[in-house]
Amino acid sequence: MMINPVVALVHNIGDEVLPFWPFLVFTVAKMVLVFSVYMVGVAYLTLSERKISAWIQGRLGPNRVGGKLGLMQPWADGVKNIMKEETLPAHVNKPMFMLAPMLAFIPAMLAWAVIPFGAPLQTRWGIVELVVADIPVGFLFVLAITSLGVYGIVLAGWASNNKYALLGGLRSSAQMVSYEIAMGMSLIPVLLLSGNVTLSQIVNQQASMHLWNVLTLSVSFFVFLVAAFAETNRLPFDLPEAESELIAGYHTEYSAMKFSMFPISEYANMATSSALMATLFFGGWDIPFLTRDNTLAVSWPWALLSIVIFGLKTLFFLFVFIWIRWTLPRFRYDQLMSLGWKIMLPTALAYIVIMASVMLGLDYVGLERGIVYGLALLGVNAVLVIILFFILDRGRIISPAYGRATPQQIGRLRAVTTSRSHLSPQPGD
Repeated sequence: MMINPVVALVHNIGDEVLPFWPFLVFTVAKMVLVFSVYMVGVAYLTLSERKISAWIQGRLGPNRVGGKLGLMQPWADGVKNIMKEETLPAHVNKPMFMLAPMLAFIPAMLAWAVIPFGAPLQTRWGIVELVVADIPVGFLFVLAITSLGVYGIVLAGWASNNKYALLGGLRSSAQMVSYEIAMGMSLIPVLLLSGNVTLSQIVNQQASMHLWNVLTLSVSFFVFLVAAFAETNRLPFDLPEAESELIAGYHTEYSAMKFSMFPISEYANMATSSALMATLFFGGWDIPFLTRDNTLAVSWPWALLSIVIFGLKTLFFLFVFIWIRWTLPRFRYDQLMSLGWKIMLPTALAYIVIMASVMLGLDYVGLERGIVYGLALLGVNAVLVIILFFILDRGRIISPAYGRATPQQIGRLRAVTTSRSHLSPQPGD
């Protein structure tokens, strides 16, 4: 039988290649399913954010549309934005102004194409990988595509011809550059441990070691988590949109659906970052304490169970994104840049050197990459976490409220303020 070379290149598992028509049908089905669930999920993330923030603040949240739960609120918001007037200010660069929301939205959508969301499925035609595009460089594809989203934000700020929007775009570009480097560096230990840049192989590596990377590469997970918050412009890193300083930041001049595409892209990036964290550090679709899902392919019930497990892990990180937003205050801009360049990047570089040396030593003594290998890495990471957070930090590096002034300097400033308050005229004098 003649094998289509395109199919063989894109979808090759060992010696088994799907015939062309089943491959085409399954690919289209996965595209429709994944992106339909993705877009509906992103819409309902807005409702989840409102409900969780209401729960944190002791409120009810949306409850006027769709019963007490407000389940129709995202649809009502969509209809409202579609029906609102599309303003196009006279002073903007019109082609770039129209293009910017699309440039922010499209990369967030494309990144999901290479993230595996379930265990490989065994069918009568062959093995179907539960990923839209099973390319061997999926890990690098995600980093490359997600980094393009900043162009839409910067272009929106520049094309708006508005000083507040321009400042928001500049802040976003500086923030992305500062934290993308740390994010990329934090993932190098993951590649060293797995020896592969294919996301499904990274999942299988964690399953074969019986330990997720969050335990064996804890510092990498921490750096990636912080960088993910900065890359998605979420609190405490929402400086590009700081309402108290920049009105609405880079989308000040936007309205209706053009405006909506920026929040939608933010929530889409949140979903992508959460799926990546689940895949790279929490075993992806791997079912805890079971090995049946880590064979070459599984039946429908096991595949559905693996999809549910992956969804639960992703939803957990989405909850963390929302929880942090309504818990922590915003960083000052100097703190944001200082954290990225003085803390995150040196930490990631030092961690690469340490973990590469440890892995080289364990490989030199002939230790196989199994449970014992993972426990050795777990011990090393436990020591590194204690050094990083309990010895070096002491509540100063990570805290947004940390300032450069020493307690003695703060005491002197308070004394001066007190003395001036006594000298100032009082009401009625």
